[in-house]
Amino acid sequence: MYVGDYLARRCSYDPNAVALVDAGVPDPVPITYGELNDGADRAAGWLRDRGVGPGDRVGYLGMDRIEAYTLFFASGKLGAMFAPLNWRLHPREVGDLAARLEPSVLLCDDAGPVPAITAHLADAGAPVVGLDEAAAAWAARPAGPVTEDSVTEETTACLLFTGGTTGTPKAAQISHRQVVWNTMNALQADVLPTDRFLNIFPLFHTGGLFSFSVPLLLMGGSVVQPRSFDADQVLDLIQSQAVTTFAAVPTVFQMLTDASGWERADLSGLRYCLSGGAPMPVPLIRRYLDEKGVVFRQGFGMTEFGPDVFSLSSEDAVRKAGSIGKPNFFVDARVVSPETGEQAPAGVVGELLLRGPSATTGYYRDPEATAAAFEEGGWFHTGDLARIDEEGYCFIVDRLKDMFVSGGENVYPAEIEAAIHEVPGVAMCAVVGVPDERWGEVGAAFVVAAPGAEVDEEAVAEHLRGRLAKFKVPRTVQVVDELPVSGAGKIQKSALKEMAR
Repeated sequence: MYVGDYLARRCSYDPNAVALVDAGVPDPVPITYGELNDGADRAAGWLRDRGVGPGDRVGYLGMDRIEAYTLFFASGKLGAMFAPLNWRLHPREVGDLAARLEPSVLLCDDAGPVPAITAHLADAGAPVVGLDEAAAAWAARPAGPVTEDSVTEETTACLLFTGGTTGTPKAAQISHRQVVWNTMNALQADVLPTDRFLNIFPLFHTGGLFSFSVPLLLMGGSVVQPRSFDADQVLDLIQSQAVTTFAAVPTVFQMLTDASGWERADLSGLRYCLSGGAPMPVPLIRRYLDEKGVVFRQGFGMTEFGPDVFSLSSEDAVRKAGSIGKPNFFVDARVVSPETGEQAPAGVVGELLLRGPSATTGYYRDPEATAAAFEEGGWFHTGDLARIDEEGYCFIVDRLKDMFVSGGENVYPAEIEAAIHEVPGVAMCAVVGVPDERWGEVGAAFVVAAPGAEVDEEAVAEHLRGRLAKFKVPRTVQVVDELPVSGAGKIQKSALKEMAR
């Protein structure tokens, strides 16, 4: 049985090849496929001893540690679901997600903000286990393969939380089928088995697990993994670890040029860099090319379909600036009118729909959301407004709803607005995303006080800081006399965006 047990199959070819490089320690440590597979077997045995079996959830809350990969592959061997949680969220938010998952075990790191979240989860009765304690326990177990015969291609390998326009996060079911077909799409997007990829994306995002990392580990490549982002460390690792591919959001690429080590950095070993999350500014593309000889590809993906949905080649990076490229080989894409559902002509804006074998099997314990996302024929509604030009290149124009992206993180105004309404004296409010040079977009909140009430702008911001992740808190809060509304009584957010600008 190799469905779900990818490491065992990879080890049958070359167990001594380097799978991972642990760059979260002062002297980076290479880990072979044999060592990674042995660790995953031991971890699977430890999980099985704790009662974890097919269909159970294995929660992970921590930085980008090597143990996250171990647990992902260990869960696959058992037919369990690896479920990484976003440590950037507020402890209350993480607690809500964990309660919905009902994990059999929740392994927690002891770095950064995680201990405070862990304490909140433990108080709520979550089955928290310290990651270092667990790793020591499974390392002491006897070696030996662990497999589960009931695992099939449709078994859920991973649960990744995405979001919706209502602001309620949904857990997308990532099947073993999706894992494999996403790897096929990565191959079509110029990911090679010989690549050494430096991953700085968080492992609770599809970009962290599935953009390059897991595809390379299935194909026999290598992943260099630091625990968190540091610009100077990234520049050093690209050279010292012979990195061939690197991916980030445009904000990070700008931060690298501002780092103290930029001038002396040797990036000549890179085949290309991949930018995703937002269009890469042409001046920044040209600076990398002129100063470092580095070319860029543009990528586009989503949790429900994997990160390798569209790809723009380096040859088109300037000519088609702003485009996400063309669909990868195993993805069907079309743009349709949101009103009629009919195919939109070239150049006309409509909703982007996707279809293909890398699609999610649905949202965990949410059949209504699953049914709403898919239409007859297997087409998935992305909620993105897009246009496709005469040459077949796709451009994302806007969100069908109001979600915006700040520093690579999706932000949902409805969630923020609900929190603002908790502030005494608030009658109406609206949040919009506005352009920001560093983060791409940031939030701007507009608040209307109830008759006879007074609302303090800083008090609203302070309330949000106590309820939401930092990246969700609006940059500005403004109390206004009224909000612009349409004839139908709907708040005109386009007008608010102009006011914010």
